[in-house]
Amino acid sequence: MRTNSFCRVCVLALVMAMSPLAYAVQVDTLKNAIDTQVKAEVSAKKSQEKVDGLSDQTDQMLAEYRNVIRQTDSLRIYNEQLDKLVLSQQEEMTSINSQLVNIETTQREIVPLMLKMIDVIAEFVALDIPFLPEERAFRIAALQDLMERADVSLAEKYRRILEAYQVETEYGRTIEAYQGDLVLNDETRTVDFLRIGRVSLYYLTLDGQEAGIWDNGWQAIGDSYRQSIEKGLKVAKKQLPPDLLVLPVKTGGKAQ
Repeated sequence: MRTNSFCRVCVLALVMAMSPLAYAVQVDTLKNAIDTQVKAEVSAKKSQEKVDGLSDQTDQMLAEYRNVIRQTDSLRIYNEQLDKLVLSQQEEMTSINSQLVNIETTQREIVPLMLKMIDVIAEFVALDIPFLPEERAFRIAALQDLMERADVSLAEKYRRILEAYQVETEYGRTIEAYQGDLVLNDETRTVDFLRIGRVSLYYLTLDGQEAGIWDNGWQAIGDSYRQSIEKGLKVAKKQLPPDLLVLPVKTGGKAQ
């Protein structure tokens, strides 16, 4: 009985003697567990940072990829437009070459035509009533000189010829008064000329004492018409409003 009690006391004493060691072991174990947990969390944090970094890189690469795709689409559209432009320019070059061939043919055909037109207007002026002889002769001479100039385009030459025809056409629809020299009986005098379209041409001396009409030559007309010619001169100069004029007209013979 006494022996059993002694054994229990020994065991209890042994247990009490081992408790600090067990406590220390437990503390170390807990510390190791905490360190392990901290290391795991640190490692997890680093892993998360790597994941976040990879995610940012992925987003950046995706943005760059999309930008490259947009640039590629833009370049594709631009290249397609350039292809269309090149095709259009090739067609334009073909058209221009064809036009150049036609221009050479046109020049060979139109130059003789323009020379003929100048000859016709010169002949027309020579057969017309002799109003503004210096001005009209100068215009024709200028056209003849123009045709020999290499620095003037064919289009400009043609335009000037048409302009001369237009001026001659306008003469038939207007009346005009101007002063000029009249050679009559080997005597040159300054007189007032009155042109009524292309129908008639009259003159009146500056003193108003003599008048005449062109009818294949200058013919004097009666004193009764001098007042009408004077009135016609004022109408042509816009000094009087348009009014009825009683004047003789040329008939190919004697003025009537």
